[in-house]
Amino acid sequence: MLLDTLEAVRALLWPRTMRRYSSAVLLLPAIALVLVLVAGLAWMGEASLHLLDTETFDTGEDYTAANYREIGAQSTYWIVLGRSVLGAAIVTLVTLILAFPYAYVMVRTASAWTRKVLLVSLFLPFFIGQVVRAYGWLIILGREGLLNTVFGAVGLGPYKMIYNYPSVLFGLVQYLLPFAVLLIAPAVTAIDEEIELASESLGAHWLRTFRHVTLPMARPGLVAAALVVFTLALTDYAMPVILGGGTNDFIANAVYDAFFRISDSGLGSAVAIVLVLIATALAAVILTVLGAGTLGFSDERR
Repeated sequence: MLLDTLEAVRALLWPRTMRRYSSAVLLLPAIALVLVLVAGLAWMGEASLHLLDTETFDTGEDYTAANYREIGAQSTYWIVLGRSVLGAAIVTLVTLILAFPYAYVMVRTASAWTRKVLLVSLFLPFFIGQVVRAYGWLIILGREGLLNTVFGAVGLGPYKMIYNYPSVLFGLVQYLLPFAVLLIAPAVTAIDEEIELASESLGAHWLRTFRHVTLPMARPGLVAAALVVFTLALTDYAMPVILGGGTNDFIANAVYDAFFRISDSGLGSAVAIVLVLIATALAAVILTVLGAGTLGFSDERR
């Protein structure tokens, strides 16, 4: 009775003649979100063209490119930007190397128990916030942390394992690994296992099959994972602050400092726009080199 009532209400609100527009309606939330993001970028772009008056601490009304000139003139921004891009590239490479075997075993394993363990291990970090995870690593890797306590028991250490660049990269890899696995797993699932068996039956050993069959066919998932991981790592704020100790900031931290520490919304907006442009340009380079169709299987199926 309840289902019949709901069906009648649905038919009243959305008659059969309107069903051809269903796909367009389903896109409306995504389009609305994109418009909000575009509006935010437009606001930051406009704000970046106004200079802060240091006497009144009000934003000037005249349009100027002074904020962008300041970014280009100060070496600090270039150092932070280089650190961010290099760190994002390293994190992306390491994450993909770790994520692909995880996703492959999770998809190909014949053991239901193993698959469940891998799935639980994959989704469990999503129930713990990034900040909580970062502070957890402080407890484990700190000078008086768990690992240094174990090392001290055998006469070693203490070692400095936090507040440095490698610890930031380590935290980002741990944070972004589940995202990469979730993006790679569908690509591996789409590979028919019989294709790999056919390759082996023709004399190719497992390494050659992996290199010439599995890896190329999983490229859509790898490209998608690389784009997501690189973008999230490049724009991350929490890990550099918590595990970097304020001495290994990424470019997102510079945006925060400009907005909230020196209250210069124009400069902060300019740094944010530069970050968006660089991330977009690098993503475009990846898609240009690997092909725009690598994020789907449509080209291969035609």
